[in-house]
Amino acid sequence: MRLRTVGASGLKVSAIGLGSLTWGGQTDAREARSMVRRFVDAGGNLVDTAPAYGGGFAEQLIGKLIHTDISRDDLVIATKAGFVVEGKKRVVDTSRTALLRDLEGSLRRLHTDHVDLWQVHAWGDAPVEETCAALDHAVHSGMARYVGVSNFVGWQAATAATWQRTTGTRTPLVSNQVEYSLLARRAEIEVVPSAQYHGMGLLAWSSLGRGVLAGRYRNGTPKDSRGGSDRLSWFVQPYLTPKSQAVVNAISKAADGLGATAAQMALAWVRDAPVVSSALVGPRTTTQLEELLGVDDVVLPPEITSALDDITGGPNLARSEES
Repeated sequence: MRLRTVGASGLKVSAIGLGSLTWGGQTDAREARSMVRRFVDAGGNLVDTAPAYGGGFAEQLIGKLIHTDISRDDLVIATKAGFVVEGKKRVVDTSRTALLRDLEGSLRRLHTDHVDLWQVHAWGDAPVEETCAALDHAVHSGMARYVGVSNFVGWQAATAATWQRTTGTRTPLVSNQVEYSLLARRAEIEVVPSAQYHGMGLLAWSSLGRGVLAGRYRNGTPKDSRGGSDRLSWFVQPYLTPKSQAVVNAISKAADGLGATAAQMALAWVRDAPVVSSALVGPRTTTQLEELLGVDDVVLPPEITSALDDITGGPNLARSEES
């Protein structure tokens, strides 16, 4: 699998990243372990996690794996801070205290002295200078190698990135992790231009449109899917619409012509989009992962890329600027 630098930094990550949102829920330890091993065998290195994933289970499992199954050096571990789930309530706290507390907890669960990429999980109410000071501290203390943000809209990412570069002595932000797929192209409006200007790479979460673009929902909602889960049905529901179904049908038709699957087509489109450093996927099984790893052999002809652009919102202006 090809490696890419994240933005203008020296951090190198695989073009496809492995997300761990479902670990501890729909994906048990045995299956997650199998996926990580297969992912690394295929040349992947970026594993994205967070304290909120499985209530810390995902980080704990990664911590075990780097001491039993794979070398710590084989992984680029990206985790987050500033967001927790308390009961059914989602709490965002980006104060210095909360962020560093989260990071210390992550390091304990991961059984490592540093993470490769530490991200603020969401924009919060704390002053941006306080949030950014925590990022600086994490790097200067050796707890994190690089820092970035997650789910920041364009102006938020630009504000944080500008603050970090004001004195020339602070740690620059290298990435913004946001939702981006053929069903969610909002990032192209402000996030992508912001990332381009500030030398940040895009980490695209839910590259398969929360799983819908894989085509599993064409004939209803499978009971073993995220959409059929009590815990994650809310996550998938916004994309179970006639419009989304039309996009899936178009992708499937194009995929047939290229000898690929709908999931591979959708993933290749994100992987090859401007500014994207890594397209994150969250397979629940090794079988699903195996299909997605096959995207390495998929090359989208320009006319197919343009057609997919057209049916999902129009031309990608950043792509036009590159050509």
